[in-house]
Amino acid sequence: MFKNREGQSVPEVVFPVRNDDHWEKLSTADLFAGKTVVVFSLPGAFTPTCSSAHVPRYNRLAPLLKARGVDSILCVSVNDTFVMNAWKADQEAENITFIPDGTGAFTDGMGLLVDKSAIGFGKRSWRYSMLVKDGVVQKMFIEPDVEGDPFLVSDADTMLKYIDPQAKLPAEILMFTKPGCAHCTRAKAMLKERGLDWQEVPANHSRLLAVAGKATTPQVFIDGAHIGGADELAGWLGQA
Repeated sequence: MFKNREGQSVPEVVFPVRNDDHWEKLSTADLFAGKTVVVFSLPGAFTPTCSSAHVPRYNRLAPLLKARGVDSILCVSVNDTFVMNAWKADQEAENITFIPDGTGAFTDGMGLLVDKSAIGFGKRSWRYSMLVKDGVVQKMFIEPDVEGDPFLVSDADTMLKYIDPQAKLPAEILMFTKPGCAHCTRAKAMLKERGLDWQEVPANHSRLLAVAGKATTPQVFIDGAHIGGADELAGWLGQA
């Protein structure tokens, strides 16, 4: 059973990081002193759940967290700075600061360094998240101590709901588009004007027919529901 460190200070650690082809040192004080910080820690860069769900969702909800007083969001992993830099670039996660706990000193100080030698990882972090104010842990969400890699409570949605139970989640918008499509350009302009993010998917004839029943672009889906083209999107935005 992992120990909850709520009410305690985070470990005092110095992280060597590589920025713009030169070495820098980030201390615990640099990251936490006088700040409200959300931290989430995970087993490893480029691993499936970490890359497909944990990092992307924190990056997606970062504006909502920061609007509620969070100064920064840190992703901690027992990986070196070169790996973490490459992972950040791959994830395009500009809203998150990636912290390389290469020696595991921070994770060990949190009492969450675990042995994953069975899958060839060595010592890694157990998955957890926490809200830290001026270096003191206010709230921790530690995944249950069960076999495997549980991902139930350390997600971004749980953290946002803890900070603001009334927070309204952003719409999840998926848009199928084609190059040179004027209606696609119009649809994207409408979303941008409203400050809405979207995920763009290259369209082809068979894919569009399979998911939308139409071959024209754009085809927009919002929160899993098929909205339609640019005109239908304009109607949805007028009611949203």
